[in-house]
Amino acid sequence: MSWTDERVEILKKLWLDGLSASQIAGELGSVTRNAVIGKVHRLGLSGRGQPTSSIKRARRPRQSSSVPRRPRRATSVGSAALKLDVDAAPEYYLRPQEVVVIPIAKKLSIEMLTEKTCKWPIGDPMHDDFHFCGHDSKEDTPYCTYHASVAYQAPDNRRRAKRAAG
Repeated sequence: MSWTDERVEILKKLWLDGLSASQIAGELGSVTRNAVIGKVHRLGLSGRGQPTSSIKRARRPRQSSSVPRRPRRATSVGSAALKLDVDAAPEYYLRPQEVVVIPIAKKLSIEMLTEKTCKWPIGDPMHDDFHFCGHDSKEDTPYCTYHASVAYQAPDNRRRAKRAAG
């Protein structure tokens, strides 16, 4: 659709008559509201008056009340919702530090794994240096002692007890 001189004149007339961009688009046909708005801006047409919210109204003078105001109580700075509740501070449990020996992997491929070797994957399976730990595994897990401690963590019974109580 091209803006012919005739269509531009119709646009100007309808715009100055106060029609909205959607109404003008409907009148012209085969043109969108956004096309009308763009053409109005390119033509530099006026903004058609002031919005009602920008009209300045005279303020009424404040009447002094016969009831004296009570002074406000002094409050602490900041929101009460943001104050730190010391009693609700979480308790942290630090595991006792153990002497942990991280085993040096035997670098077994998947074909070399048996039921008694650690099957902890090391590296990216898409790379050539991918391998498995290969150390002797514990009887009830597929991992060696070190990797079993990483994979299986004992539940913290104190945390459960606190949740049940509170």
